[in-house]
Amino acid sequence: MLMLAFLSGCQVLNVTKEDAALGPSSNPVTVDNVNKNDRLAKLSAEQHPRILATYGGEYKDAKLERMVAKVVGNLTTVSDNPTHTYRITILNSPNINAFALPGGYLYVTRGLLALANDSAELAAVIAHEMGHVIANHGIERQQREQEAVIAGRVVSEVLQGDTAGQEALIRGKLRMAQFSRNQELQADAIGIKMIGEAGYDPFAAPRFLQSMASYADFRNVSGATDASLDFLASHPSAPQRIELARGHARRIGAPGVGTTDRDSFLKGIDGILYGDTPEEGYVRGRNFVHPLLGVSFTVPDGFTIDNSADAVMATGPGEVAIRFDGTQISGNPSMTDYMRSGWVTGLDDASVTATTFNGMPAASAKAKADRWEFDIFVVNAGNRIYRFLTAAPAGSTALMPASQTVVQSFRLLTPEEKAAAKPLRIRVVTVKSGDTLSSLSSKIMGTDRKLDLFRLINAMPPGGTVSVGDKVKLISE
Repeated sequence: MLMLAFLSGCQVLNVTKEDAALGPSSNPVTVDNVNKNDRLAKLSAEQHPRILATYGGEYKDAKLERMVAKVVGNLTTVSDNPTHTYRITILNSPNINAFALPGGYLYVTRGLLALANDSAELAAVIAHEMGHVIANHGIERQQREQEAVIAGRVVSEVLQGDTAGQEALIRGKLRMAQFSRNQELQADAIGIKMIGEAGYDPFAAPRFLQSMASYADFRNVSGATDASLDFLASHPSAPQRIELARGHARRIGAPGVGTTDRDSFLKGIDGILYGDTPEEGYVRGRNFVHPLLGVSFTVPDGFTIDNSADAVMATGPGEVAIRFDGTQISGNPSMTDYMRSGWVTGLDDASVTATTFNGMPAASAKAKADRWEFDIFVVNAGNRIYRFLTAAPAGSTALMPASQTVVQSFRLLTPEEKAAAKPLRIRVVTVKSGDTLSSLSSKIMGTDRKLDLFRLINAMPPGGTVSVGDKVKLISE
């Protein structure tokens, strides 16, 4: 069974109608010391482990935490309640997100920090989330969430014939109910006013909204391929919303007003992890490499890899999907017996075939569920069974080519390859004489679209270039 647990952006506490009159706690608490008389904050504390589990746990980096805390501190001084304190958690996720819970809990992902380019942009996102809490939007949204499909849905390996589940697996991920358009615009207004009063550039808000929209078009190279966990999953970035944000900024002052505090921000994010963690393996274009497990494979042309702690998914043209995972075993079970052990629904028993793969015991089989057909391959590599499940609409001629391509590419890494596989990180460098867009972007790792990604992470406008002395972000091991 595969547990799909999803949270979307602006995640807020689920509360009942009787909480409707409550605002953010005037006596904030920490996760380790919950005020027993503050029911709202106590419930927020109960959500904390769920958020950590969904977003990869906490990302520890002392200088990064100090930089984020500085921004939050500046915002707190201009909030409606300057005595309100916050607990800040940086989440170990490549997704672009930030959210807040009533009771003083603020969350920001390392993926968002890697995309932003200055403190004002970070302040704009955090102030927006504070705006949702200040305006009690999470409480208002609760009624709609009662009707939404939320985190915790369990889907079987071949989805138990559940058509809705099949569509979710192949076409997208489940996400929680969105805030209303008016709530988003109200949070924008509150947040932009806050960053202006805190002395930050108010135009950072529309600027970063545009950066996130650009990222959404380029996310397949970031390692963050679960769109339901991104900020824009519940924060629509329509052009008119960006223009409204510019309007709010103009009411504070002309472009150039306020500080960006860029140098402080870049010092904070220098060296931050980018993309996947070693525990989940690395996506490098069409290649998946897991140095801890010591395995690698390649998906077909046109496929995008979605890596998570539970499994690796790849989707491609014609609604073809590939799922890869592994399970620990003891002893030396027959691969055909394992294939028939009940984990596959709709298995064609007559199709189960024993084989070997690079000298390792293996088996293949077919299965059907509703309008889908599956080609399944399992191989016993050491003390693990690795499983490939390729799905396509019934009658599709793309099923077997996709399955054969990925299965035949599967291999065990050598000790040298395992040692050489490193995570990607953000590296902040100063442009030197002779540096060009081409020479700098050539140092970007993890994608074939090096120049495009360089422009994206540095928020460079069309036609923009670099000058000696500029600080820019690169991505390298």
